[in-house]
Amino acid sequence: MEMTPPPLSKAKRWASLLGWFDSERAAASTDARGIDWLRVLPFIVLHLTCLAVIWVGVSTTAVVTAVVLYVLRMFAITGFYHRYFSHCAFRTSRAAQFVFALIGATGVQRGALWWASQHRHHHLHSDRHEDAHSAHQHGFLWSHMGWFMARENFATRRELIEPLYHYPELRFLDRYDALVPFLLGVVLFAAGETLAAHAPQLNTNGPQLLVWGFFISTVALYHATFTINSLAHRYGRRRYATRDDSRNNPWLALLTLGEGWHNNHHHYPGAARQGFYWWEIDLTYYGLKVLAALGIIWDLKEVPHAMREARRVRGRSA
Repeated sequence: MEMTPPPLSKAKRWASLLGWFDSERAAASTDARGIDWLRVLPFIVLHLTCLAVIWVGVSTTAVVTAVVLYVLRMFAITGFYHRYFSHCAFRTSRAAQFVFALIGATGVQRGALWWASQHRHHHLHSDRHEDAHSAHQHGFLWSHMGWFMARENFATRRELIEPLYHYPELRFLDRYDALVPFLLGVVLFAAGETLAAHAPQLNTNGPQLLVWGFFISTVALYHATFTINSLAHRYGRRRYATRDDSRNNPWLALLTLGEGWHNNHHHYPGAARQGFYWWEIDLTYYGLKVLAALGIIWDLKEVPHAMREARRVRGRSA
């Protein structure tokens, strides 16, 4: 990553600080590799706050809360941000769409519009120089987390998600992307204090539930999600001859509820299912099937048989 970006003017420094609360006020720059350290300071602090576990301690309640929120928010990122907002792999109502965006926002990976626009840009330029998070083009660390710290990638690429941009509720969540995570933190702290007062046998409290349920769980969620950029284009097996170097990695698939079947995904991005075969575990798809059975979503796009058999790498029969 670029460690010595050009200094910002006073106005841009102020804009960077405002960008913590209003993403449209973040300082802009034409320096593609320049990192705005003021803007990403909360991201750094969030990691450091995990060290507070030394003081708040651990309990079964706190760990279970962290794991549950990891799984729930990973499903929101993979099922909603990725397969719905980025690839329109199923349909739903406007109300459910807003709820999906709201739950996804708890993952602290900004708003659904920003996330989808950046991901669509990745598919347009996958593993070429324009691909902001290509490990082949820009190195592991940049592909893992440097790219979203770059000033050029702060803005939502509106031209790539224009139909979604017409929904004011989605624009609100995109602009004030820190609001939902902040409220989640408040809820966790309040829940911990309530449990401390009324269920002391659970051995938890507000600070402990906040550290485990929000900070530790979020950092784990971050880096598991980021591995699809930094590792899934380097390590694994290729079933399909895509124009990029995407790979299927079963370990990453387990970690990310199905996203590790990445070569499958780049072969046919529009499918709601990324594990094309029964032995390719895709927990996100199973969750989407449950939502479809409940009538919350519908028209899940499947992988056509002809596409599943097309463009196979020579010697790969499964």
